[in-house]
Amino acid sequence: MDYHLLTFVTVVDKKNFTRAAETLHISQSAVTLSIKALEKDYDLKLLDRNNKYVRLTKAGEILYHHAKKILSHYDLMNRLIDDLSHSASGILTIGSSYTFGEYLLPKLISQFNGEYPLIKPNISIRNSRRIISKLLRGELDLGIVEGVMEHPKLQIQPFAQDEMVLIVSSKHPLAVKQEIKLNDLHSETWIIREEGSGTRQAINQLFSTNNFSPNEIRSFGSSQIIKESVEAGLGISILSIHTIRKELELKTLSTLRIKNNPIIRNFCYVIPKMDFQPKSVDLFLTFLQNSYTLDVLV
Repeated sequence: MDYHLLTFVTVVDKKNFTRAAETLHISQSAVTLSIKALEKDYDLKLLDRNNKYVRLTKAGEILYHHAKKILSHYDLMNRLIDDLSHSASGILTIGSSYTFGEYLLPKLISQFNGEYPLIKPNISIRNSRRIISKLLRGELDLGIVEGVMEHPKLQIQPFAQDEMVLIVSSKHPLAVKQEIKLNDLHSETWIIREEGSGTRQAINQLFSTNNFSPNEIRSFGSSQIIKESVEAGLGISILSIHTIRKELELKTLSTLRIKNNPIIRNFCYVIPKMDFQPKSVDLFLTFLQNSYTLDVLV
């Protein structure tokens, strides 16, 4: 491994020479020497720095972008070679979108750890678009996302289906209904997820298919704040049935189905297209597929 590159990336990630030195267990002077060596090699300044901040120059941005990929490939190579002679172990970096990551993944990880205690999952929860970006940058081993998408550098495979339902406050006049036409909801305030989320993608598709445009839409960044807002009577929403189980038990929310418009989407796993996958990734994907089917999760 090029330790100068590792030091440079660590300085950028930590935004501080001292914290980088602590992370790498080396002296601060050694960190400084590594940065100076790189700047001498390229005959360019890579970092603007003073006592308060560390910022990338244009040359530094280019080096950082490619150095992250180089270090990621080096780590993957070591893991693949190690897999040939040892049991699968170490960190498995999983990125998951919010619905699956917050409401289904914890139980799955617990069960997986029971069978493979030497593998240590490291979980990152983001919206689907950001999970894809992190995969392409080599920051994740695999991702779990919602909805339909394609990318030439990624293998995207559905493994389960999820039902989404209309939710209203239990005090809302619609709470007594079981089904409603979408066109009867024009005047409602819709509180929905931000662009880039799998949930938003499904809602956008529903609206587009039915040529439906609500009078007012508010975009919030998590299912939790959407649930709280709907409970408070600020509007209505559409969420996965898995995100509202506790609220249904407490009877703070009610669900309706939209007539002639069942909202079913896929949960998909996503991995980079490559000739070899680490053993820990193969084991987790096998476990994932054995745990779920393409039936709708209930």
